[in-house]
Amino acid sequence: MRTESYDVVVVGLGGVGSAAARSLAVSGKRVLGLERFGPVHNLGASHGESRGVWQAYFMGPGYVPLLRRARTLWSELEEESGERLFHQTGGMCLGPAEGELIPAARASAEQCGLPHEYWTADQVHAHYPQFTPADDCVAVYDPESGYVQPEQTVRVQLGLAGKHGAELHFDEQVLEITETSGGVRIRTDRTVYHAEHVVVSAGCWAPGLLPGMAIPISVLRKVMLWFEPEGDMADFLPGRFPYWIWEGGGMIGYGHPAANGTHGGVKAGVHSGGTPADPDSVERFVNQQEVQEIQSFLRDRIPGLGRGRYRQSAVCLYDNTPDQAFLIGPASDEGRILLAAGTSGHAFKFLPAIGEALAELVTDGRTRQDLSLFAPGRFTP
Repeated sequence: MRTESYDVVVVGLGGVGSAAARSLAVSGKRVLGLERFGPVHNLGASHGESRGVWQAYFMGPGYVPLLRRARTLWSELEEESGERLFHQTGGMCLGPAEGELIPAARASAEQCGLPHEYWTADQVHAHYPQFTPADDCVAVYDPESGYVQPEQTVRVQLGLAGKHGAELHFDEQVLEITETSGGVRIRTDRTVYHAEHVVVSAGCWAPGLLPGMAIPISVLRKVMLWFEPEGDMADFLPGRFPYWIWEGGGMIGYGHPAANGTHGGVKAGVHSGGTPADPDSVERFVNQQEVQEIQSFLRDRIPGLGRGRYRQSAVCLYDNTPDQAFLIGPASDEGRILLAAGTSGHAFKFLPAIGEALAELVTDGRTRQDLSLFAPGRFTP
């Protein structure tokens, strides 16, 4: 059997993988992208109509430099593709003043000099009457936040990767990845490839591709719901309704404006919690109890949504790390295997910057971004 050779093989072409393939192709590398499913599929974590993009980030100030770089690169992606990707709507982080989210969002904004406002419950309601927070609720408002659409983003990044020379294979499953003295051997259900580097961006499937590396990823099943609000749908369109995330009632809920206008619904979900799952056998049916849980959360906080009509749902998967930070960087002593996984349900906003960083690691062995927060070796004794 003849072994085909490439500079780099990207395994998994969802959000992270499509970003990596595009950036690597732009850098001039001979790139092969492998995806076990079809293009822009809905079986992992890169689907669901909208993904939030923050600057005053509630995960902490350490994420802000990468977010700033991503914001610049979202604009460059728009310019190259001719498509609008980022929709600036403003966003609110809500919850108790001494809770988990608010102090972290304020720290990001204040330490990094980001535009923001700190609102009381009355100010939240005055700006957005759709919200009815309790008196002890406060909010950090980030005027530069908004959303991107995951299916569109993956399609655009794959298209640009192909435009710059990447070879993309779909419905081809990687079975084994082996580091050799001269590079990396990738065996699929079709053939064998050889590359100088491999980027493993397979999300929930990454641990199974690198079984000897004890990758600390747990898979959680999550649900996304869409509602037709009670009252005027115009009150929930971009420009009149923000992206939001809310800590309360022992959980963290989130929601977006109606990204598809009056023809779609208004999205909401729960970022916290989740059910452990196997990505190959996860339950894709959303049950009534799951719908009622989110409706109950909304009813006390955004009544027009909580009392609205449930329209549809989808299941996605979080590939979580123990500290909720990503796994990005060399995963082997030789540095030929790069890991880009453990996205923990919040990596999409960073995609173009992650793709750029991976291309720099392959090309130069280092990156301009500080990725120490995401080092795969941080869990190794």
